[in-house]
Parts: sequence; C-alpha cells; structure tokens
Amino acid sequence: MKLFIKQKVFSLKDKFSVTDELGNPVYNVEGEFWTIGKKFHVYDTAGNEVLFLKQKLWTLFPRFYVYQGEKYLFEIHQLFSWFKPKYEIVGLDWKIEGSFWEHDYNIIDAKGFSVVSVHKKWMSWGDSYELDLSDSADTLTALGAVLAIDAVLASQAAAASSASVSSGS
Repeated sequence: MKLFIKQKVFSLKDKFSVTDELGNPVYNVEGEFWTIGKKFHVYDTAGNEVLFLKQKLWTLFPRFYVYQGEKYLFEIHQLFSWFKPKYEIVGLDWKIEGSFWEHDYNIIDAKGFSVVSVHKKWMSWGDSYELDLSDSADTLTALGAVLAIDAVLASQAAAASSASVSSGS
C-alpha cells in the first residue's frame, strides 16, 4: 500500500494532505499556528482526529510524542551523533535506518521486516513524500512516525537557517 504526503506551500500553519495511489484523500494534517512547540492534528476524511503529535520542549535534542485520542502511542527523539542524524522510536519495537538528509529511510520492525519505506520527491513544489507500507494495519502508526521525523528535520533546518542569518548580520 502506498500513501503520498504533500505539504501545502502557501499556508500560515503547517498543512499536509495524505492521498492514496489513485490520488484520493485519506488524511489531512494541520499544525497549530500560535503554539510554543510544534503540534500536529491528523484527521480522517470525515474530519475525525485520528492522531495528535506534540513536540516536547526544553530538551537537548528534538522529541515528539504521538497520541491516538488520549492514548499515548510512542515517541520519537533524535540521538546524539557526529555526522548523520539518528532517531529512536520509544514505545514500539521499531527502528529507523537510512539517510535522513536525503529523506530516504526505512522503519523496520523487531523481526527485521520493513514497516514503511519513505522516499522524498525532490522535483516538486513543497515537500512531497512517498510512503510504501507493507501492512495497512500499521498505517496510522507509520504516518505518525514519518510526520514526527519530518517535523524534527524541519525544525533543525529552521534553527540552522536562523543561526546563519543571525551570524551574517
């Protein structure tokens, strides 16, 4: 099963559409505008919230918690590393492998099987990702993990950009 995530470019808050292979809407993702730390709501096509992602503040490395309703599912946080970013999923027996800078990575279960493969489409207007899921039962959990990783990468890029702007002033 494949899903496609497409970021809406002209929006005051983070917005993504998630479609299936035929281009049919499956989920909508909306970030909150006036919040401290990033927060994302994932809605199904009927407008029901199916996932909520919340950034933990005041941590050395970025950390996101993922909830389904009031139920905590898992968290993703970045690990210390010298050369390339590494992430850990806490609360699931999943691990993440691949190239995050190239947005080309896999989430693997405890048995070594791929849960989802993620590939960024580079020649597109706004961020676009292809998710190749091996089991549709993992769709929401995998979507939450991919969105959390994308939010961490985006916040790091924004921090690096603001640091280079302030150092150039």
